[in-house]
Amino acid sequence: MNDADLIDTRDYRRIERAIAWIDAHHRDQPSVADMARAVNLSDAHFSRLFTRWAGISPQRYLASLTLEEARFALSRQASVEMAADYAGLSGAGRLHDLFVRIDAVSPGEFKRLGDGVTFRYGFAESAFGDAMLVESPRGIVSLSLDQVGQRSARLAGCQSAWPNAALRHDAQLSQRIAQLLDPVAHRLQETITVTLAGTPFQHKVWQALLELPMGATCSYSELAGAIGRPGASRAVGSAVGKNAVAVLIPCHRVLRAGGALGGYRWGESHKRLLLAWERCQRLRA
Repeated sequence: MNDADLIDTRDYRRIERAIAWIDAHHRDQPSVADMARAVNLSDAHFSRLFTRWAGISPQRYLASLTLEEARFALSRQASVEMAADYAGLSGAGRLHDLFVRIDAVSPGEFKRLGDGVTFRYGFAESAFGDAMLVESPRGIVSLSLDQVGQRSARLAGCQSAWPNAALRHDAQLSQRIAQLLDPVAHRLQETITVTLAGTPFQHKVWQALLELPMGATCSYSELAGAIGRPGASRAVGSAVGKNAVAVLIPCHRVLRAGGALGGYRWGESHKRLLLAWERCQRLRA
């Protein structure tokens, strides 16, 4: 074992101890300084080391544990104030901010399974398949591709995720879909707001997907390396598969090792079409 291996092993053990310490003390909402002291590192060194080994910052890891505690309490019919206290937060306001940032719903909306939330949806045939767009007041929730005959099933799936939410058909969203998926005017000039419920790890994977240029592809292992999690190909693949926004978050650009298509949430035929169209655009540029 060389010196580099010894350093890597020591660093791994430090982060392993840090994660165990955070797991045991997360209800105290420790600061980064508290976490760093627990493993005898400076704040800056600890943050860099934790992010490199865990793939997310220590603050985001703490937030994910806090949200998990709050979800558990709310699912057991605790009030929002009680859930905040159970998770170790100073008040309902902080819990609200945490839920909206990670789950894209408020604690009350989560507890009520979407009661009080209105999701607008629309369908339109596009060059890449029949598309369904779902939007909440906070932005795009999902953009899916399928066959025309699957519209009812996709609508039922949206309703089952939020059984108490109101679903409203909005004919204007058909034009919105055409704008988002227009293969000619594909370079949008606007800023698109997307609100996806997911873990910090999933958000990190989805952010990395946004950095893949059109026409480029990568493997699951390369994507894992890009987020600082080499060896986590399976977890990365799971996160890619849970992306609910087709095309705009380009999970179709991730292939298996060796270049095989691999799976795609909306079917391999759609994935093949998207990749072929992007390849043609790149050749024409």
